[in-house]
This record gives sequence, C-alpha cells and structure tokens, in this order.
Amino acid sequence: MISGQATSQARVVAHATETIRTGSHSFATAARLFAPPVREGAVMLYAWCRHCDDVVDGQALGHGQRHGRREDSAARLAQLRHATRLASAGMAQDDPVFAGLAEVVRRHRIAPVYLEHHLDGFAMDVAGHRYATLDDTLLYCWRVAGVVGVMMSQIMGRSDAATLDRACDLGMAFQLTNIARDVVEDAAIGRIYLPAEWLAEEAIPADARLADPRHRAALARVAQRLVQAAEPYYDSAMGGLAALPMRSAWSIATARSVYRAIGRKVNARGSAAWDTRVRTNQAEKIGLVVTAAVQAVASRVQHTRQRDDRLFQRPA
Repeated sequence: MISGQATSQARVVAHATETIRTGSHSFATAARLFAPPVREGAVMLYAWCRHCDDVVDGQALGHGQRHGRREDSAARLAQLRHATRLASAGMAQDDPVFAGLAEVVRRHRIAPVYLEHHLDGFAMDVAGHRYATLDDTLLYCWRVAGVVGVMMSQIMGRSDAATLDRACDLGMAFQLTNIARDVVEDAAIGRIYLPAEWLAEEAIPADARLADPRHRAALARVAQRLVQAAEPYYDSAMGGLAALPMRSAWSIATARSVYRAIGRKVNARGSAAWDTRVRTNQAEKIGLVVTAAVQAVASRVQHTRQRDDRLFQRPA
C-alpha cells in the first residue's frame, strides 16, 4: 500500500508536471529527458518559479490579461516571500507549489538566498524598474533566470563554482531570448527590459509607445542586438555539459538548442518578429533533441574553454 506521505508527494509531483506541460512546451520537452529523480526536482522548481511569475502578474500559467495595481502586486509579492521562507525552513504547507519547493530545498540543499534573489527579480517588475544599460538588464536576467540555472545545477548534483557559473550563463541566455521575443507584449503593460541607451540610439520611446508598429523596424534592430548579446552566454553554457550526468547533459543541451533557435527566429523575422509568437514546432524540436544528444556525448571528449571573464559575474 502506498503511504499517505508517498501519495502526497505523488500529488505534488503530478501538479508540478502538469504545470510545466502547460506553462512551457520548450522546457517540458527538455525535462522529459532527465533521469526521474532529477526530473522531479526540476519540475517542482519550475512550478514554484511559474507560480511566482503568475501571482505577481495576476495570471494563470502565463495566460490571461496581466492586471492589478502596483500596490496589489507588491502585496502579492510579500505573500510569496512569506510562503517561500516557510518552505525553505521546511514548514509544512498544503499548497503543492510550496510543498514541492520545500522538498527541493531539502533534497538538494538549495540556499534560501537563491530563492530571495529570484523574488528580487519580481520586485523589480513590481517597482516598474527601468534599465539604462545592458549591465542593468543583465542584473535582472540574473535574478529571474540565472539564479534558476544555479539551482537547477544543484538539482542535477553539481554545486562546484565552475559548473554553477555555466548554469548561470544558460539562464542568462534564456532570459535575453525571452526579452527579445516578448518585447512588444511586455511593453504593452509598461515593462521595458531593453537598455534605454539602445532605445535612445534608435529614437524609440522607452515606454508603452515602444509597441507602436511605427517603431518595428528600429525595434527589430535593438532586439537583434539583444539576441546577439545572448550568444556568448549560449556558447559558455556548453562548457558545463561535461560536468553533468549524461541524461542531464542531454536535457540541458536540448533546452539550450530550443531557446537558441527561438532567438535566431526573432533575428531572422526582423520587424515581423512580433506578428505571431515565435516558437519551435514539433519537427524542429525532434531535430534539436537529436542534435543535443550528439552534443552531450561530444562534451565528454571535447576540450572545455575557460569561461570568458567579461560575462556577467554572479553573486557569490
């Protein structure tokens, strides 16, 4: 007979698995390649990240109208911080999101400061933060994605500084790609992540008017710069594959390939990049999964180049 504790854990994992399946087809594809214990941790961490994003935005799994006053978002963020701190302290909670987070923290010894860094990224959204330079944008990328890469590395069993740096790099690349893909949608609700100095060079207003179709050609040039800025992070992330277990390396290489392909599509579409949401289709994903398998195997014999110290330096 399955114990009540096991049944409860199964419910938590099932909820997290459904969350990633609905919330991100790209990450769901990659997550299937993990060994089962790693997959459990990955989907439970994803479920918490997704939940935080949705609660702050007033959405459900990234869908629906983003809404709410800044004061309401700040109150929701405060509640998230409280529930997250309870989870990181091992306090029992009925919500499967935070029950899953507590289990991830316990199993993989996730430092609470990493969870706080992630929530600090949402605090930047709530405050309506603006980003003057690429370095400012990169700080945001660290908080909402780079630190998630670090936690994922720990879930995969690697906590050495060199591997954590490469994991951070991949998270940074993912977020730079996200920003380029979603720039018009984000601008429509007043969120501008592009460096203001880049926008000024193209005479694009750094506010909701950025989404005006009249600015699309200039905006495409700025987005292309951001996609290009992601490239050294994608390249650096490859240096971390050899340190990972084979199935984890395959999964991570798949996620890297899928997201990099999205960025390249944004680049190729130019001013039409935001006419429809950029994504990879099923056939493309299958091809990228196969390519990633080759990359994972090759990482075992390839020489790993030293990480470029000009890349973002994550907080210790």
